Amino acid sequence: MTVTVSGTNSPEITEGDGPGEAVEVLRPHAEDAFADELSALAAADDRPRPARWRLSPWAVATYLLGGTLPDGTVITPKYVGPRRIVEVAVTTLATDRALLLLGVPGTAKTWVSEHLAAAVSGDSTLLVQGTAGTPEEAIRYGWDYARLLAQGPSRDALVPSPVMRAMADGMTARVEELTRIPADVQDTLITVLSEKTLPIPELGEEVQAVRGFNLIATANDRDRGVNELSSALRRRFNTVVLPLPATPEDEVDIVARRVAQIGRSLDLPEAPEGVDEIRRVVTVFRELREGVTGDGRTKLKSPSGTLSTAEAISVVTNGLALAAHFGDGVLRADDMAAGILGAVVRDPAADRVIWQEYLEAVVRERDGWKDFYRACREVSA
Repeated sequence: MTVTVSGTNSPEITEGDGPGEAVEVLRPHAEDAFADELSALAAADDRPRPARWRLSPWAVATYLLGGTLPDGTVITPKYVGPRRIVEVAVTTLATDRALLLLGVPGTAKTWVSEHLAAAVSGDSTLLVQGTAGTPEEAIRYGWDYARLLAQGPSRDALVPSPVMRAMADGMTARVEELTRIPADVQDTLITVLSEKTLPIPELGEEVQAVRGFNLIATANDRDRGVNELSSALRRRFNTVVLPLPATPEDEVDIVARRVAQIGRSLDLPEAPEGVDEIRRVVTVFRELREGVTGDGRTKLKSPSGTLSTAEAISVVTNGLALAAHFGDGVLRADDMAAGILGAVVRDPAADRVIWQEYLEAVVRERDGWKDFYRACREVSA
């Protein structure tokens, strides 16, 4: 398929398999979804750019954090958080050290990684998805075994990994969930990051990194101890910790923005009246994960789930879909209750008790939350 239409915040349109058939991509890559903003930034950007960067470090930071250009173009924020964190991350990519984005689940590590690669290299797709079964070939290279058997080892038979392609072209590679990858496979990156070369002993050759190459990895705090990074590999990274949103207002803003973007891609109606429900979800999640009510007066037990911002976005999106397809399009407590229950109660025994105590001790007594209390009680019964 080939791209025919793409624009800022709009679904990417590709050619279908049949003549004249158009297919909307559910989630365009960042460089396609925000192509207009990236083009406007490139046109306005008169600052020095590192080798093979599409934008200057200043422009990359502006793309992530948002702003208004001299011509009036509005750059929407992709990340809501401390500016210094973004500046350190961008600066790291302009050096010879790789970047490790670390944080608890749901702190936008993958989102930031994708947008950094899109702004720096114009391509966020050079991606290795880390799992317990990720093989060494996913980071180094593999072989086209039909050609290998017919011709023997050769460049034509070699299948480059995303990391090898990024090295050869001076691009940004991404490795998601680095600590999920087995330790011996992780260490494949040591030579790549320290020597900037990838040996191919079967051919007696090597691929040397072209200027502009760098690598962004992500890892969850909660994965420590799964496949912890060796000290040798950790030294090759500059680690930037992405925190949870600092204030309820920041988190409400993040959830509202992402729900609106996802809703447009799914043709769901906008829900301007839904900000109150979003604020309730954020309040519940923040109080339960922090173990204390917002006023600091009541200590709470925390459930086993992470209750991250990403989960809040999922709960609200699901509620919006319920309101659109089985309601009147207005987001209400009834639409949110089941999603919140599913997010909070992961352990049916322990978490259900924690949720019930929170409902009775906090939600029931909170002014203006009677409808929310009733809706949650109904689905919890």
